[in-house]
Amino acid sequence: MPKPWRLTRQAERSLVEIARWTLETFRPRQAEAYEADLIARCAAIAAGEAPSQDCRRLIDPDLPEDLRFTRAGQHFIVFAEMPDHVIVVDVLHSRSDMPRRLAALGPRKDPEQH
Repeated sequence: MPKPWRLTRQAERSLVEIARWTLETFRPRQAEAYEADLIARCAAIAAGEAPSQDCRRLIDPDLPEDLRFTRAGQHFIVFAEMPDHVIVVDVLHSRSDMPRRLAALGPRKDPEQH
């Protein structure tokens, strides 16, 4: 059974920026399709069906130990899986400086603080 999931304020801001850019660059139909893909990937994360990688191992060993990421189109969805829910921390473009963006999270243990 899938866990409930939610977005942090930062993840919400990122999704709004992605939607705005996609709408301005492409057509509304493409923006809606890409938004649906991102939401579907978040649901797959919550259902345990999305392959993901540990941010500490690949990016920075000082990041929170439960921080993971998975690819969705041209973006990485960064999330923390808790025992009873999933928190989507941010959505980063594949060309972004992911290590620098995630380093801003610092060694905090609670990704809900973002």
